[in-house]
Amino acid sequence: MSNESPLPNVLRRRLLYAVVLVLLFVLATGLLDGNPGVSPLKLFSAPRAMIANALPGLLLAAALLALTRRLLFSMLLAFGAQALLYWVNAQKMANLASPLVPADFHMLGQMREGGAHLLSGYVHVSLWWLVLAVAAVTALVALWRYEPRLLTRRTGPRSGIALGALAAFLSLCAGWSAWHVVYDRGALQFQPWSAGDTAKRSGLVSMLALYRLQYSGRHAKVDTGAARNLLIDTGPEVRARMAAGNDGVRPDIVVVQSESFFDPGRMRGYAEWQFIPNFARLAATGETGPLYVPTFGGGTIRTEFEVLTGLPLRYFPQVQFPYLQIDNKVIPGLARTLRANGYTTLAIHDNDPGFWNRASALQRLGFDRFISINDFPRNPPLDGRYVSDRALTDEILSQLKDSGPPQLLFAISMEAHGPYDGNPGHIDVAERDAIPVPAGVTGVARTMLQNYLYHLRHADAQLGRLADALSHRARPTLLLFYGDHLPALGQAFEINGFKDGRDQLEQTGSWLLIDPAHPRSQTPEALAAWALPGQLLERAGIRDDAWFAFTDVMAPQLSALTRAPDATPAPEDPQQRALDHGMVNIAPLRLSGKLQKLMPEDEAQAELVARTPHPQSVLDPPNGASQ
Repeated sequence: MSNESPLPNVLRRRLLYAVVLVLLFVLATGLLDGNPGVSPLKLFSAPRAMIANALPGLLLAAALLALTRRLLFSMLLAFGAQALLYWVNAQKMANLASPLVPADFHMLGQMREGGAHLLSGYVHVSLWWLVLAVAAVTALVALWRYEPRLLTRRTGPRSGIALGALAAFLSLCAGWSAWHVVYDRGALQFQPWSAGDTAKRSGLVSMLALYRLQYSGRHAKVDTGAARNLLIDTGPEVRARMAAGNDGVRPDIVVVQSESFFDPGRMRGYAEWQFIPNFARLAATGETGPLYVPTFGGGTIRTEFEVLTGLPLRYFPQVQFPYLQIDNKVIPGLARTLRANGYTTLAIHDNDPGFWNRASALQRLGFDRFISINDFPRNPPLDGRYVSDRALTDEILSQLKDSGPPQLLFAISMEAHGPYDGNPGHIDVAERDAIPVPAGVTGVARTMLQNYLYHLRHADAQLGRLADALSHRARPTLLLFYGDHLPALGQAFEINGFKDGRDQLEQTGSWLLIDPAHPRSQTPEALAAWALPGQLLERAGIRDDAWFAFTDVMAPQLSALTRAPDATPAPEDPQQRALDHGMVNIAPLRLSGKLQKLMPEDEAQAELVARTPHPQSVLDPPNGASQ
């Protein structure tokens, strides 16, 4: 009879059980992920990527094990949390064609600010999902009741495991640099220009960790030499644009950011301008062209930020949602420049003022007033899910004054916002169903396309109405109209495709700048969203802000580099690369107000500084831009 204690055998069996479950967790995570770089088949050829992708889930499972003493229960609960993350990622991919990134978690704070209502329309839960959820909860309850405890009741070791696992998990979420040992950029093939490509190589969870570690509040050191060289090189052109000085007349300025506006004539099966005849009519009387924007299908505030600041988000890769992530008390831009020239500044948006943190952000951008949905007439008319563009146009026209100082009025529409599936209320179904759809676009894709085109027609009609009304004003008025991004039409874009053969992330929108009372045709020009304010100020005869003269100089070379975050192109030629590198360093200095530290070193740059209202850098906000 053996005197060997049975305890070591029990420990060995428990250890083997734990190892098997950990291995299954890693394999199941790769299967759930679905990206080729972490496929279960990569277990032997690329084990690092697979383990790194599953590690946060395993840390969560370890903490749960210490609290519950049940291994399988803890593993399944942690895996369920992972599954929820992947489900949210799938929703974003379906609607915005890009994966989750760490900045997306800022949206959690927007749920109380109108975000829950807006985002809930994109969530689709079938009966099978509900059945699966009930089954999962039932299984977890059974495991809690019947699964044998793996750990003893002793609280000391359990507390150590729980605290250690939670500390590791939270430090990873916080982006502690020590995690670079595990999430090595080279080993996991980090692609900073594309979250989608990174996820394909190393998995969604690893991509989130890599992006968090890369952009965890630390900013790349600015190369002041490169910034100074670019200022000197562009000095003559900037001076030439500013040489004419400001014109005497100050026109009122109306800017309309139209939700998801673009020309469907870019798609196969449709003619150019087919659905936007008013835009076509007005384009022949002013300045227009393709518009490069920094987002697709959503993220309106990315385009909005670029238009209001003249700052390309390409040079702020850590910023996904500028109004939520940039907390500067003063943000230089269009509104502050116009205020320095005697303008009153008003923003109008027919949605919740707290969503995207607009109420605070617009104030920091220099707007005197912000009219939100709370300030509209009671029960404004809806068209679809949101307030109609007609109601927004009514508000614009009611706010324009016929006397007093010149006005900047910036309006943000909502009617054409997605989701586009189903039968959203408050629409003319017969009108919607009569809209032609290219052959092959059927089912949900057909419904989405028709719903979008229904609202696009209304946006175009209100553009025509607004322009006609402005043309009869006694005061001179400029109208800038543009779309914030393409709509998230998913299957319709994939099935039908575009005439230029490029995918949806590479398509451009449209912009239009007119003086409705004094038409003049111009050669179409492709611009980025950040170049629009410079174009607008030049047309208004306001040339005392050198930053916008500078963006005018940069626009022809760099506009095409502005794309959705997951479609960012690299510069094509040496000159473009040099300008791009210079902008990488200048843009952060402009935002932070530190360009004045680049003191002039030659006569040309000294002359530029002398032209500003006070002795600071030529590219910092004008002196009149008060808080």
